[in-house]
Amino acid sequence: MSLLQVSNLSLRIGEDAILRDLSFDVAAGEVIAITGESGSGKSMTALALMGLTPTDSTVSGKVTLDGTSLLDLTDAQMCQRRGAEIGMVFQEPMTALNPVHSIGAQVSEVVRIHQPHLSRRAAKDIASQTLARVGLPQDRFPLSRFPHELSGGQRQRVVIAMATALRPKLLIADESTTALDVTTQAQILALLSQLAREDGMGLVMITHDLAVVAQMADRLMVMQKGVIVEHGQTQSVLKRRAHPYTQQLFAASAHRVALPPRRGSGTLLNVENVSRRYAKPRAHLFAKSSTFDAVKNVSFHIERGERLGLVGESGCGKSTLTRAILGLDPIQTGRITLDGVSVFDKGRPSKDLRRKMQAVFQDPYSSFNPRHTVARLITEPFSLLRNPPTGVGKQAKVAEMLTQVGLRPSDADRYPHQFSGGQRQRIAIARALIVQPELIIFDEAVSALDVSVRAQILDLLADLCRTYNLTYLFISHDLEVVRSVTDRVLVMKSGEIVEKGHTEKVFANPKHPYTRSLIAAAPVLPKM
Repeated sequence: MSLLQVSNLSLRIGEDAILRDLSFDVAAGEVIAITGESGSGKSMTALALMGLTPTDSTVSGKVTLDGTSLLDLTDAQMCQRRGAEIGMVFQEPMTALNPVHSIGAQVSEVVRIHQPHLSRRAAKDIASQTLARVGLPQDRFPLSRFPHELSGGQRQRVVIAMATALRPKLLIADESTTALDVTTQAQILALLSQLAREDGMGLVMITHDLAVVAQMADRLMVMQKGVIVEHGQTQSVLKRRAHPYTQQLFAASAHRVALPPRRGSGTLLNVENVSRRYAKPRAHLFAKSSTFDAVKNVSFHIERGERLGLVGESGCGKSTLTRAILGLDPIQTGRITLDGVSVFDKGRPSKDLRRKMQAVFQDPYSSFNPRHTVARLITEPFSLLRNPPTGVGKQAKVAEMLTQVGLRPSDADRYPHQFSGGQRQRIAIARALIVQPELIIFDEAVSALDVSVRAQILDLLADLCRTYNLTYLFISHDLEVVRSVTDRVLVMKSGEIVEKGHTEKVFANPKHPYTRSLIAAAPVLPKM
């Protein structure tokens, strides 16, 4: 008998049909994956199972968990089951955790809410055991630690501990590894699979990564516009690909970009023997101060027209190095120059130097002011120009940039919330390009996008290379993306560059053990 049974589940918000007649089941200990691009209804399916749909929504059909009809329960009754019988792991752990509470207090809270008869000590013991089970033993990760003191992968383990502390019957993981580097992702996926098998827990994985699906899931559901268009054993679905939409997703996952030949010569960015260290907090008032070396004697260069990749797991120093290049974080030793001019001349980069370096970040929505129109957002870098265009000239430049990134000039008067994730990333690229920078830093710029949108953005990048002869530093934990859009690659570990060279040579024949471990950890889409 199935643990979870879903029959003809439909959901409407106002006049819009979001989910239409979904039917599937999940057995105890089984891993089932739901995949599809943004807007296909994956996350709304999870919210419907959890009873967390919007207040103006209408849900019909039947959802049964271990013999109990969930749609017939009141909000109070569902609250008793969330956390106890159904757990959920969200995509971004930092937003799922309370920053002012310790990790021990947050896991203990789940236990005490559902088992109020337990003492604080007993709840704390369960929290300690659960955190140890997910790879955070108390001798190395005290219960008194706060979320900001942990890495992204460690925070995700805390969220998993909260979701599984009471050994739920069903666990839903909504894009739980999207923002993680390949080695951490592999660890989290192995942990989720282990918990499902050991506890006989049904696991519903929501992901757009078909390589992850192929590695973990027993069965696969492909969703498009709120409908299940293909469903079956994972390897069978990936091999058969009967529906055109499944074929489209598979093609997008395996998509390789055709970069134009590199044009230009001469060094643009030069990083020489750069080190950056931070003071660590004292253990107590009279303890000796100590430091942490985030970047250690790093040297590399980027030539004009070159596309350079930077890979490494969380905490290796990528972000610290990026901030230093942009002039946002001072360095202790070494020198960084752009076009022969020191970035830290007179303590901070000049306006002209800042114009020459622009960045595109992972989440464009959080880097936009939601109250500003697109026209105002993408012209923000005009403040770095000595004579910025005004009036008709300004409008023409906005229209040109929006057209170049595949949007309409009329989009200039709209707001960020009116666009999809992929469209917002196009706006972010337009903002970076509008002042014609000499170097662009792409910091995990496609990691949060689904496979079809990611393929479109990467193709856009190749087109812009043809038009503008871009020079960029592309930082990503997705090794296949880096392989597709870079000429050379740097591999960073513990603040040091441990390997560098032409991208294809490094990926085809890695020399350093760490590079080999990164490539081995990356999930691979099966060739069929």
